[in-house]
Amino acid sequence: MPITNRTAPRNGPVLPSSSLLRPLPLGALRLAGGYWGEWQDRNAHTILQHCEDWMERIGWIGNFDAAAAGEPFTHSGIEFVDSEVYKLLEAMAWELGRSADPDLASRYERLVRRVAAAQSPDGYLHTSFGRPGQPARWSNFEWGHELYSMGHLIQAAVAQIRTAGSGPLVDVAVRVADHLVAVFGADGRQAVCGHPEIEPALVELGRATGDHRYTELARLFVERRGHGLLKPIEFGQEYFQDELPFREADVMRGHAVRALYLAAGAVDVAVETGDAELLRAAELQWERTVARRTYLTGAMGSHHQDESFGADFELPSDREYGETCAAIASNMLSWRLLLQTGDAKYADLIERTLYNAVMVAPREDGRAFFYANTLHQRVEGTVPPEDEVSARALASLRAPWFEVSCCPTNLARTLASVESVFATMTEHGLQLHQYGDYDIDVDLPGGGTAGFEVRSGWPFNGEVIVTATKSSETPLELRLRVPAWATTAELDTPDGHHRVAGGTSIAVDRIFNRGDRVTLTVPNRARITHPDPRIDALRGTVAIERGPLVYALESTDLGRAINDVVLLDEVALQDDGPDDVRVAIAVREAQTGSPLPYGAAVTETRFIDTVRLVPYSTWGNRGPSTMRVFLPTE
Repeated sequence: MPITNRTAPRNGPVLPSSSLLRPLPLGALRLAGGYWGEWQDRNAHTILQHCEDWMERIGWIGNFDAAAAGEPFTHSGIEFVDSEVYKLLEAMAWELGRSADPDLASRYERLVRRVAAAQSPDGYLHTSFGRPGQPARWSNFEWGHELYSMGHLIQAAVAQIRTAGSGPLVDVAVRVADHLVAVFGADGRQAVCGHPEIEPALVELGRATGDHRYTELARLFVERRGHGLLKPIEFGQEYFQDELPFREADVMRGHAVRALYLAAGAVDVAVETGDAELLRAAELQWERTVARRTYLTGAMGSHHQDESFGADFELPSDREYGETCAAIASNMLSWRLLLQTGDAKYADLIERTLYNAVMVAPREDGRAFFYANTLHQRVEGTVPPEDEVSARALASLRAPWFEVSCCPTNLARTLASVESVFATMTEHGLQLHQYGDYDIDVDLPGGGTAGFEVRSGWPFNGEVIVTATKSSETPLELRLRVPAWATTAELDTPDGHHRVAGGTSIAVDRIFNRGDRVTLTVPNRARITHPDPRIDALRGTVAIERGPLVYALESTDLGRAINDVVLLDEVALQDDGPDDVRVAIAVREAQTGSPLPYGAAVTETRFIDTVRLVPYSTWGNRGPSTMRVFLPTE
């Protein structure tokens, strides 16, 4: 039965009032090194400071100081750069909720003061509109991003509520939300923002404060969309998801990040209002979008020009956009649906997307990022200057900062709270959805406690060892997800039984004594993946995966350009560990005898060697290269 969730501090980013699965309280799951622990530490000590330094240097934070001064000023950056400061504040809050870092706390407090000083007496807060020399408030719903930016401010405030209970940023956000209720409520302006984001933010603020006016405003925004309130643009109304009401759409379309944020907000509204039809609409959109419009890495968005989903099965590798923010938004939606349904397919997509479409973004030192994420790099990238701003989608290697830098700050807030999607609980049980190295210590809603140490070499090793760190006193069901990519999975229980998993999860139900051990073993060997034949761009190719990781062939290892190679033999796949996955590669040389690149006859197929592949998320860390994930077989 669904669990009713009580609003209280010390919780993560999402806390529905009722759900089949309940998120663990903040601090109940603590990373203990491993892949995610190392990245979260790098985020805390490098990425947060990197984002703050860049936004200070190029004036995005200074916009708040200038706005507070009340004099006309030249705004730095595009109209929605306020949102990047807010995402940084959210990331800082999650990090401070986990660790007592006096320097970070001081930086956070100073930044909050600067933001708060720019707020107007009526609660409005945006540095691009409403002041002398600027466009009027609410004068550009299509591109102004006012509500979008305020949504990120509200989410940053929710992070402060969940980690500290209260604070100055909460006061700022509540005044913003009250202003929005007055302007856009049932008797106010009938409008929506060109970029959804305010919807999930308002619902979460309603959950965190108990003020249902915010949830109701989010509901109005969801229901108003799809009725042509936004002006037509060259990309069509579907770019804004404004050509069709949400509950009537059967697939995500238009701008990928916008569509995914809207769907996450719709799920939140559906849960808080008991709207089963709206929730089912989100589920159906997820199902068809994943089945027909999602890349192997979990990335979404096929078009560069409008950053949008393409048509069904329009998934070209070399023209993939795959924005990092879309991957993060996808996981926001999947997490919400997992909590409501308990269906492991949502955890499977979160895993795929996290390790591949999200974690391809940061450079290994945490000081540069991809914005768009191709699966086929045809020409060697150019090393961007470390002290210059790059064009967002044109960076062929990870760049330190972009003219539109939504992705680095989005990554920062994701890493700061990444453990929140690893496990859930029910009345008398604990469910492990993602694996790594972490410790759990939690009071169960139905009474009793649970304490476990989880250790694994995930994503490189397929063994997960779960050891009880305290006695449960009453029976407890420990349920472990069996990944969809696993051909088999085996479980060893504390009483010496050996079981083979036959579904999407496997459970041990018993009174756990301290020291009891459960071991899940999932064969983690390299495998060949064939694309759906309806994906025209991928016919005659295959990809290599190992566990949750997608692998890529990089010219750094091949010793020549990527584009003229073929995978000689699908059977010749060698796996000597996660760092030594190899394929047999040959080169085909052809001569057309024509001025056109057609009518070629293969004159020679020459075997090269077995060549090492690398996890896709790590490509480009060794300098300029060409790369491809799907390799031709003919």
